Amino acid sequence: MNPTPWDEERINRAALAAVHDPGSLDLDRPPEPGAAARRWEEVRSADTALGRRARALDPERLVEGWVRLGVRFIMPGDVEWPSSLSELTRCDRLDHQGLGGVPLGLWARGPLDLAESCDTAVAVVGARAATAYGQDVAVELAHDLARPGGRRGSQQTWTILSGGAYGIDIAAHRGALTAGGRTICVQAGGLDELYPRGNGAVLERIVDEGLVISEAAPGSHPTRPGFLARNRIIAALAGGTVIVEAAARSGALSTANWASDMYRQVLAVPGPVTSSRSVGPHSLIRDHRADLVRDADDVREALGPMQPELPREPVPEHRTDALNPEVLRVHEALPSRGAMGVEELSRAALVSLTDCLLALQELEDRGMARYGADGRWSVRLHG
Repeated sequence: MNPTPWDEERINRAALAAVHDPGSLDLDRPPEPGAAARRWEEVRSADTALGRRARALDPERLVEGWVRLGVRFIMPGDVEWPSSLSELTRCDRLDHQGLGGVPLGLWARGPLDLAESCDTAVAVVGARAATAYGQDVAVELAHDLARPGGRRGSQQTWTILSGGAYGIDIAAHRGALTAGGRTICVQAGGLDELYPRGNGAVLERIVDEGLVISEAAPGSHPTRPGFLARNRIIAALAGGTVIVEAAARSGALSTANWASDMYRQVLAVPGPVTSSRSVGPHSLIRDHRADLVRDADDVREALGPMQPELPREPVPEHRTDALNPEVLRVHEALPSRGAMGVEELSRAALVSLTDCLLALQELEDRGMARYGADGRWSVRLHG
């Protein structure tokens, strides 16, 4: 992808983003389009900690480093800027530890177009210390969502969003990559050093095939507030958020809270009641804050109407399903062993003698009853 040229507006806005912490209250009013240069000068001239940080930064030199790294800066007004991020303005920062707001911009590495990829995006997040069950679910879920033609033949493909962390996050990314689908990783730190290092091979593959983005400037290290601020980006970019596993105080529940505040769909995968990793999803489902989903088809159905209504899973038919109530009663009255006469059967089934004879004839035609040489009737087990 060809990055947008670094004009004065982009340089100044990127400089502002580099000195502000992600989701910080220091940025109470983002600059209007075309006003980044004036705001940058206001910040640089202020006798504050933020002003001192700004005066220590050389934007032109930093841009050279960002270009060498292959990082582009996406900002409001760009074709690649997702309009869904504007919905962050409706979230109350007091409910999210003072973090929030629309980001000044996002740094990005990778060939995918951010806005286009987020048109049909779903977040799959969960516990870092995930169980084998949770990781298997995340891989299969992401794989099936990222490829066309799920078990019920849907041609809708979804971009898988997650945070690249150990456990559920990286399992979801792996599932999407294995399917040859789209995946986006939202980092809490700078894109010059992808985090965590233990997931480096998968993260580098996302850089090559998908997209890695961050609100934090290159050179920034992940912080606890940074992770919480990152969660709002994941929730805002996705049409829905799936929680696979999460302990009672898991950061994944923060993503669910952000999604709820933006009136986005929250979905949760149930797990073993004996597992502490099931506490989060089960609490969301119990409190009616999330819908229960089992697989990718459930997610597709919940996140419609981006795809046509999916056909229902075929339910196995039983041979007795086609019988009307009177015929079914006669069939149920037939002994599992031995045989019975018509009069005895009519009494046992509580139907008239005539109705009993008609029912037995239908059962015989269906291969479900046998008339014996002794004039009595028995169950026929095989048609």
